[in-house]
Amino acid sequence: MKSAMDLVMAAKAHTREIPLTDADRALASADVVIDVREPDEYAAGHLQGAVNLPRGLLEFKLAGNPALERRDLAVVLYCKTSGRAALSAASMQAMGYLNVVSIAGGYDAWVAAGKPVVKPELPSFG
Repeated sequence: MKSAMDLVMAAKAHTREIPLTDADRALASADVVIDVREPDEYAAGHLQGAVNLPRGLLEFKLAGNPALERRDLAVVLYCKTSGRAALSAASMQAMGYLNVVSIAGGYDAWVAAGKPVVKPELPSFG
């Protein structure tokens, strides 16, 4: 029986994962940046311009959104550490998407490198 990590490793073997050092360039040229984490994770902080399509709903959300129909879209995926993004990239490739990459290390690596994120603003009382 395969473990979740076995599935992630298999997905990473057949998808393109870019190093954090190449992420800025990939993000700048992307047609869409997809955060595949859960909505509460996204709400706590995400990359500028990213849309939230959780891993569990990804295929359905892609199929139901005309703006995401084109199979030649330049797509950058990320999750917390890169496992869900790798599985998502594999699914997107199986759906016929041609230009999908994921960010190695995911959101955690992005934050650890001091890169900018969008965080919720707390209300001011005063």
